[in-house]
Amino acid sequence: MHLSTHNWMRAEPLETTVRRIKQYGYESIEISGEPEQYDVKETRALLKDTGMRCWGAVTLMLGERNLAAKDEGQRAKSVDYVKSVITMVSELDGEIITLVPATVGKVVPDGTPEEEWGWLVDATKECFDHSQKKGVRIAIEPLNRFETYVFNRCAQALALADAVSPECGVCLDAFHLNIEENDIYNAIRLAGDRLFDFHVADNNRFAAGLGHLDWPKIVGTLKEIGYDGALTNEFVAPVDRTPATMYPDMVETAPVDISPEQLKFIQDHGSSLLTEKFYADQMRITAETLLPLMK
Repeated sequence: MHLSTHNWMRAEPLETTVRRIKQYGYESIEISGEPEQYDVKETRALLKDTGMRCWGAVTLMLGERNLAAKDEGQRAKSVDYVKSVITMVSELDGEIITLVPATVGKVVPDGTPEEEWGWLVDATKECFDHSQKKGVRIAIEPLNRFETYVFNRCAQALALADAVSPECGVCLDAFHLNIEENDIYNAIRLAGDRLFDFHVADNNRFAAGLGHLDWPKIVGTLKEIGYDGALTNEFVAPVDRTPATMYPDMVETAPVDISPEQLKFIQDHGSSLLTEKFYADQMRITAETLLPLMK
């Protein structure tokens, strides 16, 4: 196992993120699924210069991106988007994409369960075929019920993976597991060798170590099933605007370089643009919590 991180949680130059996480012991990055934001040649040079690598990318299913959409044209555009993320990962020598099939925040389906399942399977198969050509693995990620109605548990994500291919896997996230699974550790065991990626945030979605999750037991269970991928940091710090806040200086007051869609995506997660100091502290705390357990 090694320590990785997402970078979609704060709008800042990729170089700033990469050089920061390098000093804390991170080995790779799971880059935001926005291929138009990254020049592949420049990104490859940056990773080489810093001794880092691309682990993969996560699909940012915002706006009209939805593999479960009733509208055929919308599904086709969503498939094209996922394919573009796969291509970017391949060009960056990455290994994986974390696929969230439906629009984050959408909690009402477009059709019957049978219709929707057909749309999902067909669309994911098309993405999977492209990933096979590009040498990138797909890991389907279940989210909690407040972010999607489609997949909330490991067993549900595995059902889609099974319908696509034995070589399609899943990604689990400790924050979502804590909400949706009756046993976090059995969910990890259920995934077994189909677990291709693992995201980390504590039960309150702050950095690992700032909540009540049992990280020694979680990492121990991952070792038990022989997991050898990344533990990818994905804290999404909830913003407290009351006098009771523990972090009065966590919100960036002058954000730059972020699209309205991305800002909405972050705000829909109950967060906001974070200050550099707060963001750096969350990166550091996760590393200090997890790295000793991974040895």
